[in-house]
Amino acid sequence: MSLKVAVATDQGEKFVNRHFGDAEFYYIYEVDKNKADFKLKIANNSVEEKKHADPNKAKSIVKILKEKDVQVGVNLKFGPNIKRVKKHFVPVLIDTSDIEKGLKKISDNYDELKKLWDQGEKRSHFKF
Repeated sequence: MSLKVAVATDQGEKFVNRHFGDAEFYYIYEVDKNKADFKLKIANNSVEEKKHADPNKAKSIVKILKEKDVQVGVNLKFGPNIKRVKKHFVPVLIDTSDIEKGLKKISDNYDELKKLWDQGEKRSHFKF
C-alpha cells in the first residue's frame, strides 16, 4: 500500500516558499514506508485568486489533485484555504525546502499520515 503525494514546486528540487496553491507544478509520488517513486509532473492550471483565500482557488486545486487520486499535499506553506483542502487530502507542512529530504520524512511517517487520510473530511493537517 502506498500514498499518492503531491509536492508543490516550481523546478522539482525544492518546495516553493509560497502557498501550496501558488506552485507552478505538482510532482506526484507514490510513497510507502520504504521509498518514494516519482510518477508524474502536472502543471498548476488552477483559477486565479480573485481575493485572498478564494474558495474557488481551493476548489480548482482540489479538482486538479483529485484527478490524480492525491491523498497528501506537501509544502512549506499553506494559506487559509488549508481548512478547505484538508477535507480532500492531508496537508503536510514540511520543515525542509529539499523535496528529497521531505519525501524521506513522509516515508518515515507513513503510518501517521495514513491514519490522517483514513479520518476522511474531519482530518487535520500534519506539521513537521
